[in-house]
Amino acid sequence: LFLATLTYDTLRFEYEDFPETKEPVWILGRKYSVFTEKEEILLDVTSRLWFTYRKNFPAIGGTGPTSDTGWGCMLRCGQMIFAQALVCRHLGRDWRWIKGKRQMDNYFSVLNAFIDKKDSYYSIHQIAQMGVGEGKSIGQWYGPNTVAQVLKKLATFDTWSSLAVHIAMDNTVVMEEIRRLCQSNFLCAGAAACPAVESNVLYNGYPEEAGVRDRLSLWKPLVLLIPLRLGLTEINEAYIETLKHCFMMPQSLGVIGGKPNSAHYFIGYVGEELIYLDPHTTQPAVESNDSSCLPDESFHCQHPPCRMSIAELDPSIAVGFFCNTEEDFNDWCQQIKKLSLVRGALPMFELVERQPSHFSNPDVLNLTPDSSDADRLERFFDSEDEDFEILSL
Repeated sequence: LFLATLTYDTLRFEYEDFPETKEPVWILGRKYSVFTEKEEILLDVTSRLWFTYRKNFPAIGGTGPTSDTGWGCMLRCGQMIFAQALVCRHLGRDWRWIKGKRQMDNYFSVLNAFIDKKDSYYSIHQIAQMGVGEGKSIGQWYGPNTVAQVLKKLATFDTWSSLAVHIAMDNTVVMEEIRRLCQSNFLCAGAAACPAVESNVLYNGYPEEAGVRDRLSLWKPLVLLIPLRLGLTEINEAYIETLKHCFMMPQSLGVIGGKPNSAHYFIGYVGEELIYLDPHTTQPAVESNDSSCLPDESFHCQHPPCRMSIAELDPSIAVGFFCNTEEDFNDWCQQIKKLSLVRGALPMFELVERQPSHFSNPDVLNLTPDSSDADRLERFFDSEDEDFEILSL
């Protein structure tokens, strides 16, 4: 047993079960009935990787914090949404975690990418230190956009997952940019052009077959993150139906959002309530000595998930999607286009084929042709900490 520090959010909702309702429960693209599939709902929720505050981990930067309690909730939410992408990438959406059951090696490889130590790809150490380049000092709270930008940069070092991470800025998803990004991984014109690879080669300590498979792939798996602001101080109710539909899409990675001291990872909804995983529990850091035998129970939420009214959602969020193949991306685009036709559902972002002209003026942005979308736009649209005001015309 370990002692955990629980905040009021966790205490308030920890043991509250799902309501007896005919409304469907949607969890990351999967539809459930409370009456006939309650066990399946809870197993799906428990199988998501749950990252919370931790204490007594190695000091960040050697001399920095040894706990992220009070400041790391959005960083943990960023870890959770990105971990879901890695689960889909390496284990599949249908994978389930069962307490006491031996898991496959890929599962421990995914989990180890987030362990609280400096050399894990997406550790609190890496996120906090990479955030310094985004203007955030270690220990400072992040908004959804900042954590998305940091995760995009860290993903470039994760050659095992070989993800294409696109952050759609200014409420606009440009299909042409995404296709260019995801197809740029096709390094060989054909199999004959690829040099022979020794079978025992490891890529960053992971099995080499993943690296070879990806070099021969026409499509690099896509993680699409869309930072949005759905209102000034509270969510505009016109966006609520659109937000719900995002959780219904099979490509859904969920939503990260909130405000200082109350960021959450939203994984679905039932009726007018959002379902979320809460990072506001402080647990002891887990030491990783043997990557294939990691004590993992504290990384899975084994009680009914938290819920809150959609109307209470802070308007600053980032929505995530994972498209493993080009077909997945094309299907997602079709769903977004159909969603724009739904009555009462105001689009949260625009889907366009090509870059709008006001983005492409090099005199305005001082760009080079090979600049990435995030590098081009992040300094112009990183607005989560800005004050908003209504201007009269």
